[in-house]
Amino acid sequence: MAGFKRKKSREVPEMNTSSLPDLIFSILFFFMIVTTMREVTLKVKFTVPQGTELEKLEKKSVVSFIYVGPPTDQLRAQFGSGSRIQLNDRYAEPREVMDFVAAERQGMTNQAEQVMSIKADQRTQMGIITDIKEVLRKSWALRINYSATHRN
Repeated sequence: MAGFKRKKSREVPEMNTSSLPDLIFSILFFFMIVTTMREVTLKVKFTVPQGTELEKLEKKSVVSFIYVGPPTDQLRAQFGSGSRIQLNDRYAEPREVMDFVAAERQGMTNQAEQVMSIKADQRTQMGIITDIKEVLRKSWALRINYSATHRN
C-alpha cells in the first residue's frame, strides 16, 4: 500500500466576499420595510382600560387618535396633573377637536370611513370624554372607537 504524502504547509484559502454587499443590502432593506416610525410623541400618560368585547381595527389608515390623560412626568410641572387632551403633537382644548377632525378628513381619500379613536387613561373623568364626544358629533365624526386591552 502506498502512503499519502501530506503537504507541510497548510494555507487557509481566502474568503470569497463577493456576495457580502448583496447580503448587507438585503438585511437593510428588510429592516426598512418592517420598522415603523412613531408618528406622534406622547405628551400624556395613559393606562388603557380593559374590556371583554373587543374588535380589532382592520383599516388603520382611516383612524385618527385623540389621547387623553395626565401630562407626562417631564411636563407635569408646566401643565399640572389634571387630564389633558393631545391631538397629534400638541395639547388642545375640546373646542379644538373640530379643527383637528376637519384637518384629518382633508388628508383622506374616502372621508366617509373616518374613525376617531379615543385613547384615554382609565382614571380620566367622564366629563372630558363627553365634551370630546359632543364636539365630534358637531363635526359629523360619528364613528368613534375607544382603545382598550383584552381582559384576561
